[in-house]
Amino acid sequence: MKPKFEGGINLAMKVPPHQFDAVVSFYRQTLALEEIETLRPDIVFRLGPNRLWIDKVSGMSQAEIWLEVITNDTAAATAHLSDAGIVRCDEIEPLPEGSDGFWISSPAQIIHLVRTD
Repeated sequence: MKPKFEGGINLAMKVPPHQFDAVVSFYRQTLALEEIETLRPDIVFRLGPNRLWIDKVSGMSQAEIWLEVITNDTAAATAHLSDAGIVRCDEIEPLPEGSDGFWISSPAQIIHLVRTD
């Protein structure tokens, strides 16, 4: 059975420490996007129907955008993506215990979290 995929509402911007304060200031002051206070201490802004998470990540030289994909069946998604030659990269960032998801890299090297809703 082929799994169903759809875009999730979460976008993550992984930012090196030397850019973090300026990036947060850009979204907070320059664009004045609504910050989602209930998700503190994380820095999260409303970006239309999506949530933009700004994460400070040591060891990075430039910012990256990570995307979320929702599936109805992670086991089927794993097999389907593997058959398509998509690289799974769970070592990129640990998921919370009990999470039903995994990390992949697209052919353009964009990281995606694939998870159930």
